[in-house]
Amino acid sequence: MNSVLAASSTDLELSLAQQLTVIALCALTAFISHMALAVFNDGVRPFMLDFIQGRSTRSATTAVSFGLSAGFIFGLGAPMALSTGVLNPWLVFLPTDILGILSPKKWIAPLLGGAWGAVVVFGLNGANSIAHDLPVDFLTALQQMSTPILFLFTLFPVLAITKQFGRLRGGIAAVVELALVVMTMKVWPDIFPGSIAMAVGVLTLIGFAVNKDLAQRKADRAEAAKSAAAGGLPPEVKNGAGDDAEDPMASLFGASALRLRRHLPLFMLLGAGVCVLAQSHVFGGGEATSFLIAKGDYAEAAQVDFYRAFGFVPLIATTALASGAYGIAGFTFVYPIGYLMPNPFIAAVVGATVFALEVLALSSIGKVLGKLPSVRDSSEHLRSAIGDALGLAILFGSLMAANVMGGGLGILIVGGLYLLNESMGRPVVRMAAAPAAVIVGGVLLNILYWLDLFTPIKG
Repeated sequence: MNSVLAASSTDLELSLAQQLTVIALCALTAFISHMALAVFNDGVRPFMLDFIQGRSTRSATTAVSFGLSAGFIFGLGAPMALSTGVLNPWLVFLPTDILGILSPKKWIAPLLGGAWGAVVVFGLNGANSIAHDLPVDFLTALQQMSTPILFLFTLFPVLAITKQFGRLRGGIAAVVELALVVMTMKVWPDIFPGSIAMAVGVLTLIGFAVNKDLAQRKADRAEAAKSAAAGGLPPEVKNGAGDDAEDPMASLFGASALRLRRHLPLFMLLGAGVCVLAQSHVFGGGEATSFLIAKGDYAEAAQVDFYRAFGFVPLIATTALASGAYGIAGFTFVYPIGYLMPNPFIAAVVGATVFALEVLALSSIGKVLGKLPSVRDSSEHLRSAIGDALGLAILFGSLMAANVMGGGLGILIVGGLYLLNESMGRPVVRMAAAPAAVIVGGVLLNILYWLDLFTPIKG
């Protein structure tokens, strides 16, 4: 597998159909955000309940959305799109969250969203062409992130297993994953080496969690039987915990699920649009996926996003039921499904069906997760592990890019900007700080070149 993308693969020229798909989807997601039916940013979703119930103003909610999203848009979404030639959800969906909530009128929201889509499809390619013509081509340098992201991302199941089930199981999982990566590189050199390892790692984590929950339920039943034999009542009966009618959270969850089901046709349209965008192969759902899509490894990209989705299903389900606002990409299963669809028409039908099933099953999924606490914990550990693995990979890849741009001076500027951001309390979120530093560093190196104070590194 090539560690760096070919320069031609970063071209952001989209066909007319692809341009119209992006613009229409941005208009739709802005409209849905305005209606407070769904947002992409998981951090914004908990705030939507106050907005829906009138306890928070539109301007205040917009401020929250902008504050939680701006760093990802400009520090991660834009650099990733420019360096890979593949669009991503931080660039496409986070701005439409903000624009939709910001819009004072329902009809204005899709206009603002569509305008942002036009900026994406028409503006990025111009910026891409200009950047590649500079003496210090920082966009090509950013492609150095490819190898660290793809390979270190493979370790996220190992980190999750270690955090939840201890060092012994984590160490065994690490050895197994390493063996599988080496075997894949030797036996199947044409496929992404981490695909099998990630599958085994995620399945192992889920197996450990389900086994722990089943063992706990067995122990609880034995304790309840012992209590009943002694003439007592199980603790949950004594405390009235089993009475959903008196549980305010159960009532809230039911109302939220009903609210989302009432707008099922709109969600089906959304699912169709997201799936068609993924099928176009100009969009990747994650950092690693963007590089795989750029290389044409669609099956491997589908595997990566499929495994990644398991870390977000419980979060999206519980926040959607608690707030009444769903995820713009649902449980994100439409990403890998879209990559594998043969044409956009089938993708639209399948995407709409997947979203319909997700929305209709939301209450049931919430109840199941309520009975599987270890599985919920696994989701938390998976998300944390993904953040840890990608955080190191992006930082390391950004320093590699800095070295390609300007050697030691490049590392000094990019690493210094990253450390300065840390010391200032992270005004730019950590995940986006390093790629943003590469772009700022690239601009500074070009200025130094024009001032005849720096000579670009050749090759």
